[in-house]
Amino acid sequence: MTNKHLKFPVIDSHIHLYPESEIVSISWLKTGHPLDGQQSVEEFRSASASSPSVLGFVVIENDRIYDLQAGERGWYGPLKEVAWYRRLALGEPKAGEGHTVADSRLVLGIVPWAPLPNGPATLEKYLDRAKQVAGPAWPKVKGFRYLLQDKAPGTALEQNFIESLKLLGRKGFVFELCIDYHQNGRGQLDDTVELVKRVHADVAHHEQVVVVLNHMLKPNLTTPFDESNNEFRLWAAAVAALGEFPRVYMKLSGALSEMAESTKLLNPPVIAEFLLPWFKIIIQAFGPQKIMFASDWPVCTIGVENSWAHWEAIVEVMCTKVDLDAGDNEAIFAGTAKNVYSL
Repeated sequence: MTNKHLKFPVIDSHIHLYPESEIVSISWLKTGHPLDGQQSVEEFRSASASSPSVLGFVVIENDRIYDLQAGERGWYGPLKEVAWYRRLALGEPKAGEGHTVADSRLVLGIVPWAPLPNGPATLEKYLDRAKQVAGPAWPKVKGFRYLLQDKAPGTALEQNFIESLKLLGRKGFVFELCIDYHQNGRGQLDDTVELVKRVHADVAHHEQVVVVLNHMLKPNLTTPFDESNNEFRLWAAAVAALGEFPRVYMKLSGALSEMAESTKLLNPPVIAEFLLPWFKIIIQAFGPQKIMFASDWPVCTIGVENSWAHWEAIVEVMCTKVDLDAGDNEAIFAGTAKNVYSL
C-alpha cells in the first residue's frame, strides 16, 4: 500500500540497521530468525519508498553481545557497532554492506549502547572510547540506550544507573528507555516512573537527562480496548505520570509487534480505530510536541508486508481521528525528533 496524503516531512526516529557480516555479534538474532539477514540502508530505503518526504532516520543500537564484568574487553560488540554507524554516517561503506556514500545524508542521529549499570566513572571511560571509534561521526551521536525490558526488577533504580543517567544529562545526551509492560508486568512501569523521578530530582532543568520512551511502553494490544481492564488502567496511569515530566518524550512505535496476527493485517483505518484508546491517552498525557513517529523497522516487518507504509498510514489516520492540525502533525512526524535530538 502507499500513502498519498502525507505532505509534510518525515523523520523515522527509531530504526535498526546491521550488515550481514556482523549478525553473529547481535545477542538475540539466531539462525532462522525472521530478521536473520542484512538489514541496511538499502533495505530501509526500499521499505520507506512509499513516502517521498522521508528526511532520514535515527538509528538505535541492536543489543550487541557485551559483558559488564569484563571492562573494556566487554565492550567489543557495542564498539564494533559504533564503527558500523561511523561508516553509515560518513558514507564509507565496505563491499556488500548495503549502503552508499549518498546514504550518509539519511543518518540524522545515532543512539549506541552504553554500560549504564556500571556507574558514571566507567561510563566516562566508555564515552571516551566510543568517541575515538566514532571519530568525525561523533556529533551525530545523540544519546545512548541500555535495554531494560529483559532486566531484573530494580535494575534501573540502582544508584550507579541513576548517576550514569545524570551524567548523560550533564553532557546533553538523550536516554532511550525501552521496557516491555505486556510481557513483564507492572513492575517495569513502576520502575520507569520512579527512575525518572530520581534522575530529575534536584537537578537543574537544563541538566536533566531527556528520556525517550520507546514503543509506547509496549502495552498489551492483543485484545480490544476495555476501559475496565486493570492492565489498561495501570498503563494509562503510568503514561499520565510520565507525561508530567517536561523532559520525557514518547515514541509512537512498536504497536504492530504487540498485536494479534489477525489485527495487525487489517486495513490502516480499522487498526487506527482499534488503537485509538491508547493513542488518546498518549496525546492527552504528552501532547504532539512531545510525541514522535517511529517505525521500529525492521522489527515491524515480522508478519506484515509493506509494514513501514502500513504503520505510517495508521499513525496518520489516528492523527486525523483526534483532529490534530497541520502543526501538530508536523511535530509528530518530524518536529519533535528534530527538537529532541537536535537534528
